[in-house]
Amino acid sequence: MRYHVGLDIGGTFTDYLLFDGAGGRLQLHKRLTTPHDPAEGALAGLHELLATAGVDLTEVGSLLHGTTLVTNAIIERRGRPTGLLTTKGFRDVLEMGHEQRYDIYDLFLQYPEPIVPRRWRLEVDERLGADRYGHAHRHADDHSEPEGLNSLDHGAELITCTQLSANEPSGAIGEKDQ
Repeated sequence: MRYHVGLDIGGTFTDYLLFDGAGGRLQLHKRLTTPHDPAEGALAGLHELLATAGVDLTEVGSLLHGTTLVTNAIIERRGRPTGLLTTKGFRDVLEMGHEQRYDIYDLFLQYPEPIVPRRWRLEVDERLGADRYGHAHRHADDHSEPEGLNSLDHGAELITCTQLSANEPSGAIGEKDQ
């Protein structure tokens, strides 16, 4: 296909780029992000971009999408209360802070509280391999629940999982019916 589109949904604006592979031309477009439904503004802007360029959507061979919405929500600490299921032994990784420090000379630096409170971080007894394929060495027992799972009913509205692998389609943690 001749045309390729890139779009980036930001907190204020959504930016678009249309690349004409045959002519080597770039066309840019910008539109306000619609916070209540980012997809609404993104699709409207995509149609505006294509209409301005005289390109039909069927002529677009690829669309690359990026967003800073999740990053912004984490930095600004807004969003719904979230629980975390993680591999046994990784429950406290959010508090360990093995990244670069804000100020290496400030001995009294106060770090922000982790975005997921410890009471909503639960461990699952599973393990992924260290090989480059991330195969599960130990699958979670599909018939057991992580200890404390019922505690998430008291405040957490979402649950996210870490330590999953693309090569284990059900994830090492496994899938459970609600």
